[in-house]
Amino acid sequence: MNRLVGERLSIITSKAQTTRHRIMGIVNSEDFQIVYSDTPGILDPKYKMQEGMMHFVNSALADADILLFVSDMEWPKEEHISIVDKIKNKGIPIILVINKIDLTDQAGVEVLVDKWKVLLPEAIILPLAALHGFGTDTLLEHIIRNLPESPPFFSKEELTDKPMRFFISEIIREKILLQYKKEIPYSCEVIVQSYKDEENIVKIQADIVVSRDTQKGIIIGHNGQKLKHVGIDARKDIETFIQKKVYLELYVKVDKDWRDSEQKLKGYGYL
Repeated sequence: MNRLVGERLSIITSKAQTTRHRIMGIVNSEDFQIVYSDTPGILDPKYKMQEGMMHFVNSALADADILLFVSDMEWPKEEHISIVDKIKNKGIPIILVINKIDLTDQAGVEVLVDKWKVLLPEAIILPLAALHGFGTDTLLEHIIRNLPESPPFFSKEELTDKPMRFFISEIIREKILLQYKKEIPYSCEVIVQSYKDEENIVKIQADIVVSRDTQKGIIIGHNGQKLKHVGIDARKDIETFIQKKVYLELYVKVDKDWRDSEQKLKGYGYL
């Protein structure tokens, strides 16, 4: 979506479940408006938070005029195959995107294309490498060709449906995903508590919420060094995103079992 929209709206890491929310990216031209809806990856929910993530997937399926089913060079897992029947019965154009083809050879791509043709015989199958922009122009052509006629949903000036605070919290969460291993990133939520846009600087205070006291210690690190690195890296990207100098304060708080608390998840925007 970032490549197609031309802006870095969705955070990117090599870890699974990086995307937790449904994020819309809006592209306008004189002739069309495309509203992309980037959703979490398909998974078998183990927490109420993940149930909320799958609700975002299902709501996007219900709203879509075109379905972009994005895979990579690995053969789909069981939970991916299980959603194929849902996709087949939607009655809308399906474009199956096989991403990261730069990581294999032509023969490997052809084998995967043939396998997907069996699972989704009606789909348009497009191998591409989004990181390098290879094949994305062809993808855009297919999207435009299959768009239904409709009035625009958003004004021409809008880029996304999410507020600034959301993207600030996502940038910070991305740095947590990159800095820490194992379960730590998946136990964290980031809440922007204040955003003060002053004349020469934006002052931001955010809380990193974790599930246990031990996780708080790991996030902070010895003499606060780990948290300091998160703050430095996040501040740089936030300054690039908002095009202004930033003062960022980060605090770590414990909120036990927040991933299974319906009340907390509603407050965090999952339910």
